Amino acid sequence: MTTPLARRVAGAPISWGVCEVPGWGHQLAPDLVLRQMREVGLRATEFGPEGFLPDAPAEKAATLASYGLEAVGQFVPAVLHDPGHDPLPQVEAAVAGLVAADAGTVVVAAATGSDGYDARPALDTAGWASLLANLDRISAVAADAGLVATLHPHVGTMVESGEETRRVLDGSGIGLCLDTGHLLIGGADPVALAAEHPERVAHVHLKDVRLDLCERVRSGRTSYTEAVAAGMYVPLGAGDIDIAAIVGLLENAGYDGWYVLEQDTVLTSAPDTGAGPADDVRASVAHLLSLAPAAKG
Repeated sequence: MTTPLARRVAGAPISWGVCEVPGWGHQLAPDLVLRQMREVGLRATEFGPEGFLPDAPAEKAATLASYGLEAVGQFVPAVLHDPGHDPLPQVEAAVAGLVAADAGTVVVAAATGSDGYDARPALDTAGWASLLANLDRISAVAADAGLVATLHPHVGTMVESGEETRRVLDGSGIGLCLDTGHLLIGGADPVALAAEHPERVAHVHLKDVRLDLCERVRSGRTSYTEAVAAGMYVPLGAGDIDIAAIVGLLENAGYDGWYVLEQDTVLTSAPDTGAGPADDVRASVAHLLSLAPAAKG
């Protein structure tokens, strides 16, 4: 029996502007972020970037538990396309923390090897072969630890577009992290992917975005970071992605995983009391819960 949708809603520190990219923006303290997660009704979260939570696996778990939060997974941007680089030590370190916190998902992105998400190199045949082989190696490491590994298509990584995502689905057995925002920005149709490959969706990053700013990123008129700072990500239901269709497709296909709410933001300073990222996340939670009765319709 599928777990009720209301019990599968999680968050991520990026919705509070906490990001692994140097110079991304004002970084809020973990105490504020984790406390506000509970205040807006979240029951679980991904770990966030290195340094946000304690490094020691047991301390990670204890910190989340002290705020009444479960652990969901961890975003791991790893270089997968370089035959001379082994990504497994980095992934294995993440796995140790996830196991200690009783989390279930390793969320891997095919990093370029450079900071930020505003540019990426072209990937040749050898690079693709290395990337796909490494994804299957990561899947095996995760499975041995009782976890599920997923590939996260992400703007500014080696896998961002619909074509690249399908190449991963065809060439690797790894699960898919369906990130609705990054897929749309990268030129894919997240509704179509949810419809065509529901059996491969093992984790969901649920985002809504403004199509006008997406198109500026696609055309190169605006960088990804500039578009995020300009408000490309908006609360669920306030943008141009058909969130209801995606949730309905997945739920009707038997999806029983987490919906991680991620509205990436760049903060220039600490938000004023009573306003800021928490309000947007609260609105997203309300919108997603409003879809629950119709998801199985």
